[in-house]
Amino acid sequence: MADTNVRRRVKLYMLSEARNWDDQGTGHVSSAYVEKFKGMSLLVRSEEDGSILLESKIQALTAYQKQQDTLIVWSEADNYDYALSFQEKAGCDEIWEKICQVQGKDPSVDITQDILDPEGEDMEEERLEELAMNFDIPPCELSRLEEISELFSSCLLTPTKRERLAILLESENYIKKLLELFHMCEDLENIEGLHHLYEIFKNIILLNKNSLFEIMFADDVIMDVIGVLEYDPAQPKPNRHRDYLRTEARFKEVIPIQNEDLLQKIHQTYRVQFIQDVILPTPSVFEENMLSTLTSFVFFNKVEIVSMIQEDEKFLPSLFEVLTSDETDDEKRKDCILFLKEFCTFSQTLQAHNRDAFFKILSHMGILGAIEIILGLEDEQMKSTAIDIFSYIVEYSPSMVREHILLESQRQDDDELLINLVIDQMITDSDPELGGAVQLMGIIRLLIDPENMLGTTNKTEKTEFLTFFYKHSMHVLTAPLFANTVEDKPSKDDYQTCQLLALILELLTFCIEHHTFHIRNYVTKKDLLRRVLVLLKSKHAFLSLSALRLLRHMVGLKDEIYNRYIINGDLFKPVVDAFIANGNRYNLLNSALIELFEYIRLEDIKSLNTYIVEMHIKSFEHVDYVDTFKGLVIRYDHQKHLAASDLPDKPLDSMQSLVSSRFRKDARALEDEEEIWFNEDDEFDGENIVPVTDMLKNKLDSGFEQINRLIIDKAKTTVRDGDFRQSPPRLINKGSISFNISRSPTSNSPSPTPASSPNSTPNNSPVSKSPDSKVPLPASKTGLVGLVDYPDEDSEEEEEEEEDGEFHVNKRPRLST
Repeated sequence: MADTNVRRRVKLYMLSEARNWDDQGTGHVSSAYVEKFKGMSLLVRSEEDGSILLESKIQALTAYQKQQDTLIVWSEADNYDYALSFQEKAGCDEIWEKICQVQGKDPSVDITQDILDPEGEDMEEERLEELAMNFDIPPCELSRLEEISELFSSCLLTPTKRERLAILLESENYIKKLLELFHMCEDLENIEGLHHLYEIFKNIILLNKNSLFEIMFADDVIMDVIGVLEYDPAQPKPNRHRDYLRTEARFKEVIPIQNEDLLQKIHQTYRVQFIQDVILPTPSVFEENMLSTLTSFVFFNKVEIVSMIQEDEKFLPSLFEVLTSDETDDEKRKDCILFLKEFCTFSQTLQAHNRDAFFKILSHMGILGAIEIILGLEDEQMKSTAIDIFSYIVEYSPSMVREHILLESQRQDDDELLINLVIDQMITDSDPELGGAVQLMGIIRLLIDPENMLGTTNKTEKTEFLTFFYKHSMHVLTAPLFANTVEDKPSKDDYQTCQLLALILELLTFCIEHHTFHIRNYVTKKDLLRRVLVLLKSKHAFLSLSALRLLRHMVGLKDEIYNRYIINGDLFKPVVDAFIANGNRYNLLNSALIELFEYIRLEDIKSLNTYIVEMHIKSFEHVDYVDTFKGLVIRYDHQKHLAASDLPDKPLDSMQSLVSSRFRKDARALEDEEEIWFNEDDEFDGENIVPVTDMLKNKLDSGFEQINRLIIDKAKTTVRDGDFRQSPPRLINKGSISFNISRSPTSNSPSPTPASSPNSTPNNSPVSKSPDSKVPLPASKTGLVGLVDYPDEDSEEEEEEEEDGEFHVNKRPRLST
């Protein structure tokens, strides 16, 4: 690798407008096919940062010069001349050979093209194009096949010659004349001539012209073209493609096709695809782009076949009638289902709107009902084919399938439901590697994925289908799991059974992650997790890890219902046992187990942390290669310390705790319960101003009647639009609402009392003034000096004031301290 880098190390120069060679940098040169140029190009990457210094397509008519054994010079455009100066001669020779190969030149030359005078360059290009367009192809004679082959090969290098050659082939009926020579050579056993004809027809295909394909692939010509392509010079003896197509590859008409155009198009498509996939050798990087039109030819043929079948009013109804009839024999039904599969495969080439129409027609014809019938049979090949068709439909529209399943659930037993037949097919897959089961697992996951239920017009689809699935189908999916975990270890632990259980666990894990309360109810009701954790004792590590992954996802939800379920059932005991059984082995299971405990520690899941320390920490006393379990104990001790320290220091009742917690938090970050509490407050209006004490009494329990002076000393509150706010300790004289702090006769704690409005009467006051009040009631319109809003708030507060029997909105002055 180092020798290659040294050999290809170059300095890149560009000729400036002042006719000086400017150094563009040092890098490494390579030749590669560049998609955007559609051809071989020279690439120079900087040796400093890997950036591209040069990206230049090797043009067929560009004159490249090799100078002084280590220099390659060329002109790329009117004002761009480049030079590559190689560190070693070997690198220069290597790149020079690549350039000559693309241009079809002998690497022994020093100049690939004649150097043109810049002033006459345009005229010379026109002259070359005129010459290229004026050549003729030799007469189609047996003695001139080699000359014809060489001419066709040379024409591929020049676009103008390619166009001229294609025109000549079309106008002179040259292809059919060549095929006549093919029959002569084959009769005379002229192998050399047959080899030349192979090269000729291969080059005609590489011309990439749809009009030529129409000639070569016509019904009366295509088999002769296939015959020509049997004589590959690289093969020791001819292939027998025609014999295969005529004898072994028989076309079966499961339903008679009356449309002759459709029949011819089906035959043509099959044969052309056979040429593309089987006969033609794997295209090189230069030839791959030359076969794009051939690929398009096959593509549009398939689109046309699907359209013609859809337009046939009799064909599809007849097909589905035969497919679903009880009188149809298995062989005939197999042919029908195989045809339908190929039909669905062709539909993948359709555009979106055409594919919509296609699947709507199939749905109207009863495709899902037909699949149900096939899945109920014993023939494995037919069932596998039906599953392939079903996968196309589910990928296209899972909602359409769900709607069908919900409708049939109203008139069929659970065992006959389509989704249960699919689950049963997954469970009973006879493939040792469970290839079909894996495919079916993906289909089921698409059907139960809530993400593709969100965009449907039926807003209740998610609720309805998941409710149906857990009621009618979940027991079918989990049956193998429950059957295999009756005891404290798996009853069957062979490889195929474990593979199936791993697929089931993957689906259950998906449900835990996406289905919230549906799967949660099922897990707790059926004690599912206990059965899953039995699989930790499997001898197959992948199954143990699948069971652990399910538990890890459950813990990751941080759902206290799951946590209580785990704690009450002591469901970490199998996990601890698995950790102990694994011993000192440093493997994937050990890492996964430790990660589970580490997650609980890092996320501070208190209930599980406490449960693990109190019930199972002794099992981990010997584990000193990680700090996970020591960290769990530290967190546990810290929680106990906090709980113990809170009791003597805060002898407050529930009301005090509530109020104090309000002031420990940001006023804008309310808890859910507080938001509900405040949202339920009466509306603050000018006609019915609710006194502060009444508002507190209406919202709090009757037992929370007094507030400790400690709380009042810590924070003072004000009422703003029916809400309490925590504010910085800046005092102002504002508003007509004031507080009278008086002692209750039954408590030493002060309680807030609203001040009287100017027109209020003593009867309106909810709490009478006490003569022991340490804070006298202020005069009218002066109010209590209360806390202001946040200093960074610019909005002006408005307050309603009753004046002359009417309410007016007055601005409240904002005073500094």
